[in-house]
Amino acid sequence: METSSILQKVRKIEIKTRGLSNHIFAGEYHSAFKGRGMTFAEVREYQYGDDVRSIDWNVTARFGHPYIKIFEEERELTVMLLIDVSGSREFGTVSRMKMDVVTEVAATLAFSTIQNNDKIGVIFFSDRVEKFIPPQKGRKHVLHIIRELIDFKPQSTRTNLSEALRYFTNAIKKRSTAFLISDFMDAGFEKELTIANRKHDVVALHVYDIRETEMPDVGLVKLKDAETGERIWVDTSDIRLRKSYKNAWGQSQLELQKTLTRSGVDSVSMSTADDYVKSLMKLFRMRA
Repeated sequence: METSSILQKVRKIEIKTRGLSNHIFAGEYHSAFKGRGMTFAEVREYQYGDDVRSIDWNVTARFGHPYIKIFEEERELTVMLLIDVSGSREFGTVSRMKMDVVTEVAATLAFSTIQNNDKIGVIFFSDRVEKFIPPQKGRKHVLHIIRELIDFKPQSTRTNLSEALRYFTNAIKKRSTAFLISDFMDAGFEKELTIANRKHDVVALHVYDIRETEMPDVGLVKLKDAETGERIWVDTSDIRLRKSYKNAWGQSQLELQKTLTRSGVDSVSMSTADDYVKSLMKLFRMRA
């Protein structure tokens, strides 16, 4: 893509998503994610009514009467975007592709982050970690992230969520809030997700296209798997095939939700036909 075209797209996305962050999400973001990170501030003598679980036993033993630990809200939050850039993101049938939704959602979250003076970083992944952008503050940094979202070309078309989660857990030492943005066309990542969520605060954003939920009756068509490149002829007029496809989708979503629930991860799903603003508002209010 030509540089001028990229810059135009960056500017267009900035205008839309920065406006959303400023006027809609600023308060919701703060209440949903601030206050979840606490840092030690000081000790003081125990007072009647204090929580006994806050007693600092080492200091108490030293002075002979009880002292408690005082914690305060961390002033600065680190936010990480874990973004799936595998081949299936280039699928879309209604008005936009999954990658378009991912770009706008990620940009909105990024602007919400810097609006609250927090750091934002990104991990692009396929079946490997494709690119790591360390957390920083500022509009210039966010615009760099948006440009990468628009123009990034991954080396692989496949997906491996476990690999991305392992890298994230090891690379980011300080507790952070992480948005895992993917169509989740993968399995076997529950262990890595659980470990990541114990160390950090992981939130899953599931992006899908309506045509992935059921197959339309359009006769004989040749389909291509965006991740493996495999091509097959499919007779979509076969009602049994369409029913089987729909059931398989429903089962896969049930398994995904079970995985997220067992891992303790909050989540929200959004299709390419949905208003992602409503989906994000639902997520923020669920966590407020």
